[in-house]
Amino acid sequence: MRFKHLDLNLLVALDVLLEEQNITRAAARLHMTQSATSGVLGRLRTYFEDDLLVQVGRKMMPTPLAKELALPVRDVLLKIQTSITAKPVHDISESKRHFRIMASDYLISVLFAEAIREINHEAPNITFELISPGQTAMEMLMRGEVDLMIAPEHFIVKEHPSQLLFDEQHVCVVCAENHSIGERLTLERYLELGHVGVAFGRSRTPGIEEWFMSQYGCKRRVEVITHDFNTLAQLVIGTQRIATMHSRLARLYARNLPLRILPPPVELPAMQEYMSWHRSLDRDPMLRWLREKLTEMVSRPESAVTA
Repeated sequence: MRFKHLDLNLLVALDVLLEEQNITRAAARLHMTQSATSGVLGRLRTYFEDDLLVQVGRKMMPTPLAKELALPVRDVLLKIQTSITAKPVHDISESKRHFRIMASDYLISVLFAEAIREINHEAPNITFELISPGQTAMEMLMRGEVDLMIAPEHFIVKEHPSQLLFDEQHVCVVCAENHSIGERLTLERYLELGHVGVAFGRSRTPGIEEWFMSQYGCKRRVEVITHDFNTLAQLVIGTQRIATMHSRLARLYARNLPLRILPPPVELPAMQEYMSWHRSLDRDPMLRWLREKLTEMVSRPESAVTA
């Protein structure tokens, strides 16, 4: 099919070429030979009257026009996928939908472990891929590479729909055998203790650190840094250290580990977890069903994620 002399089949190839910026990898994804993929790039260059991808050393770099085309091309393909090629599902139990969801290990533990078990009873053919957030989280959402992202408010992309899922508080956890801490934790004692912290990305700075510095001009004595939320509680067991973590995750671990949960010495800001999705999926009935399912689950008194 052609639109204004452009073979619309080339848009799929253009999308892959702009994402991979490599002929060999693009050819593999398109199930084409390298020479055929190079030929497709040549046709695209002729139509747009632009090189689109230029060789710089060993890499292919997008031209300014190619950068401008990347998101519009992906949006067009996503609209076709969601409005034309997607088949309606009248019976959830028969759905074979594969959901790609971006969520932290904390959310997997307190929400998705339970949600996936429950959904399996209702729709045994639905499958999930849980993707860890990273430096390109917002870019992946904007490109429609994930169906749903659940993350704090500052990760929300304003151009795409979002919905508040739940509020989260922070608590402190210490080993149950740590008798050096009473029932009340003062800020002075909190800062004296050795801490287990979590850090992500190149900055390696725990998020709570920035808040403490801005509010009190003080810094915690972080003795152990881990790369995920799930290991925070485990790393205080058998030590005199303390960890500040999500209240839901702390309660989950306190069921099976010798932990004592304490209120923080000062009121820490609440964290809000939002669901966000690409605007092309706003009317996707299966994604709407999943969002409603998660919203219903967090509202249950017995749910692990309920405050």
